[in-house]
Amino acid sequence: MPQTPETRLICTCEGTMSLASETLGATGKPASQLCRAQLDNFRQALGEFATITVACTQEAPLFAEVAEDAGFAGVLRFANIRETAGWSAEGAQATPKMAALLAMAETAGSSFETLSLESRGVALLLGRDDVALEAARQLSGVLDLTVLLVPGADVAPPRQTTWPVLQGKIARAVGHMGEFELTVDAYAAPAPSSRARLEFGPARNGAVSRCDLVLDLTGGQALFHHTRPGYLRADPRDPAAVAALVAEAGQMVGVFDKPKYIDFIPDLCAHSRNKKTGCTRCLDLCPTGAILSAGDSVVIDPAICAGCGQCAAACPTGAAAYALPVVASLAARLRAGLSAWFAAGGRSAPVILFHDETHGAALIDAMARFGRGLPAHVIPVQINEPSQIGPEIMAAALAWGAGGVRVLAQDRPAHPLDGLTNTLELMGAICAATGLSEECCALVQTDDPDALETALWHKATDARAARSSFLPPEDKRGLLTLAMEELNRTAPRPTARIDLPKGAPFGSVQLNLDSCTLCLACVGACPTGALGDNPDKPMLRFTESACVQCGICAATCPEQAITIEARMDFAAWANPKRILKEEEPFCCTACGKGFGTGSSIRRVIDRLDSHWMFSGEDGAARKRLLTMCDDCRTKEVVMAGFDPHEPPA
Repeated sequence: MPQTPETRLICTCEGTMSLASETLGATGKPASQLCRAQLDNFRQALGEFATITVACTQEAPLFAEVAEDAGFAGVLRFANIRETAGWSAEGAQATPKMAALLAMAETAGSSFETLSLESRGVALLLGRDDVALEAARQLSGVLDLTVLLVPGADVAPPRQTTWPVLQGKIARAVGHMGEFELTVDAYAAPAPSSRARLEFGPARNGAVSRCDLVLDLTGGQALFHHTRPGYLRADPRDPAAVAALVAEAGQMVGVFDKPKYIDFIPDLCAHSRNKKTGCTRCLDLCPTGAILSAGDSVVIDPAICAGCGQCAAACPTGAAAYALPVVASLAARLRAGLSAWFAAGGRSAPVILFHDETHGAALIDAMARFGRGLPAHVIPVQINEPSQIGPEIMAAALAWGAGGVRVLAQDRPAHPLDGLTNTLELMGAICAATGLSEECCALVQTDDPDALETALWHKATDARAARSSFLPPEDKRGLLTLAMEELNRTAPRPTARIDLPKGAPFGSVQLNLDSCTLCLACVGACPTGALGDNPDKPMLRFTESACVQCGICAATCPEQAITIEARMDFAAWANPKRILKEEEPFCCTACGKGFGTGSSIRRVIDRLDSHWMFSGEDGAARKRLLTMCDDCRTKEVVMAGFDPHEPPA
């Protein structure tokens, strides 16, 4: 008997939740103990359905094991509706939220690319005292160790030279697990005759050490960000921290898979053109040093990237896009969840709460078990990192009917949240201008479930009269512009123009018409095609929705005729290829053929009037050449019989 497409299995968890199976689209009545007494219901579903969503994450390992034993070849998904919805002071009113959570679980994508890093166990252990030697003794059986002590270290000589003990200080350090390279100054080998303390011979600079792992027990300034793969650091005065480092280092031999967090398309990057620097948003935000300038674009080292996502959230072109999950997948989840919310009878505008798994999910669980839980109108959406959320996701959520967006982060995050702060400032300006609350999108930084409860338990707002249903485009820039247009269209007070803070990914080019000569250097430099020409006529055209405010055009313009202005002008967005300036072609004074522009020819003649080469009879002839096309200019030089480059007598 062929399997039917899909089903949902829900459970009241021994009667601790009130569930409306018909509204939630579940098969049959809710179970009360699906993971124990009614496990046969799940086994039966394995033979009837190709795709199964189980509304329980606590027993996901059990269900996955049963499915494997049964040879289930379909798709098995899990959704948490207990801690996030049912276990709440408003659990009886949480049916629309449960519908949203189930819909998002069924829309989620899980595939992502990984990068393999290999450690062969070659390690450089940096230290300042006997703590380093003791750590080396414990690790010598599993790692190929070299100990490097800082100059002046007072340590007793080891009884046997089991591993090298050297002196030096790190002058330069680059690389990652499997490919570290460190330059060592004051490098010296120990004297074999060292007696009471380890003595070292003559020192030299510029020694190079290559290793797979770097273990730092110096207690000094860190060589790398703490997320750098293969770099372990602990305070030598903290025995527990040192013991943890030794335990972790002992396991770091072999091949390790690391997620590739960012998808990068160099051709879309607006970093630089013709050695003129434009966008540096990602370079300014990356906390790990994974991003470097490389000519016209940047390069992102996936082995160093820690996945904070700030580069992707800030990238105005979509050159950098988050891959865990991809932006389009996250947008599709949000759209499915919000559509399900309203289809299940949601009358208020729900608040989207973005959170990570390790920190945010734990706080939500604590609220459900020991407090009031999440309000019925707050829909949690789990992501990899809070800082990966960009303006396109926030705007899309609001356009699809959300009443607000909250991003939950640690009170003391592992990296600065400057990128997220900039995004919230941008969204605040947009929301205020369109009749939404300036605090519509906000950051909640706390490690306390009670503080999170206080921040979220507010009266829900009524759903807006208008909401969008647009399908999210695959490309990030397309999603960003479409989401902003739809947010404005469905907002309480749509507006034609919004002034934005400096650094926003939208804006206009302001052109000084008197200074511009239509040389079109800006067209060749523009990385997004926002500035364009007309092959049939001297003309400068501008597509405002494509402008990312990189500033390369202003830096390139030889006449300094261009300035940029951060804004969203929806009327201008609807008018692609707006003409900024046009002229009739300058016609050759000999044959009448059009070439160049009048303003550029006149500008050149004016600037050369006082030059010695253009004075006197020969100078007048030379000046006349400037008003001729290439063909006529050549003929004139030949027929007149003079060298235009020969100086006067």
